[in-house]
Amino acid sequence: MSTLLTPRVDIRRADERFVTDIGWLDSKHSFSFGRHRDAANTHHGLLLVNNDDIVTPGTGFETHPHRDMEIVTWVLRGSLVHQDSTGHSGVIYPGLAQRMTAGRGILHSEKNDSWRIEGERHAEPVHFVQMWVVPDETGLAPGYEQLEIDDELLGGGLVPVASGMDRHDGEAAIRIRNRYAALYAARLEPGRSVPLPDAPFLHLFVARGAVELEGSGPLGTGDAVRFTAGGGHRVTATEPAEILVWEMHATIAG
Repeated sequence: MSTLLTPRVDIRRADERFVTDIGWLDSKHSFSFGRHRDAANTHHGLLLVNNDDIVTPGTGFETHPHRDMEIVTWVLRGSLVHQDSTGHSGVIYPGLAQRMTAGRGILHSEKNDSWRIEGERHAEPVHFVQMWVVPDETGLAPGYEQLEIDDELLGGGLVPVASGMDRHDGEAAIRIRNRYAALYAARLEPGRSVPLPDAPFLHLFVARGAVELEGSGPLGTGDAVRFTAGGGHRVTATEPAEILVWEMHATIAG
């Protein structure tokens, strides 16, 4: 596929994102979302949503529906309580990856009120990134999976977080229902670097900290890069950083 694409490195700065700020929620959207519409910015590869959310204590997203979507949630700070119509509930925290398959229809809520489960009230906002990719097929059975990968992140390399690719079978990664997509995370100390995968479509998001992208210069918190027909660049931390990388070998038609 990459031979049919024009190689491109498209840097999107943090302050270029759409913003939804409604008091209890401060959300920054990398792609069109909700009332924010831009026909030229709807997705990259298979990635439709990359929302960078901060939710105040005692608030959150009330029960709402989703359909035919693979939703991956990655918490950077604080804790997020998930409940859904399949009976799953739990607390998501840094280092715990979560995937929800909306399939033919699911209801869920996400709130910053873990004291209702743990018993001790807190005043800390929860900061998380939520990412949506399309599944291979519609009408799947709704599902849920979470996995603790904090220990793997200590190594400082790119760690598979969620993947539908055959080559990640047997690895400590959540399975998503798209065989052309994989999400990686890395926590980097200053001076540590990782090479990005080669893929027709690649999305790099600097969730926190600062890095240097080989050939393109510095990137800060909230900056993103959309690679087309490329990869292999090295990302080097210039301060403690956390990055999220989507490797995709297909795109959404149209």
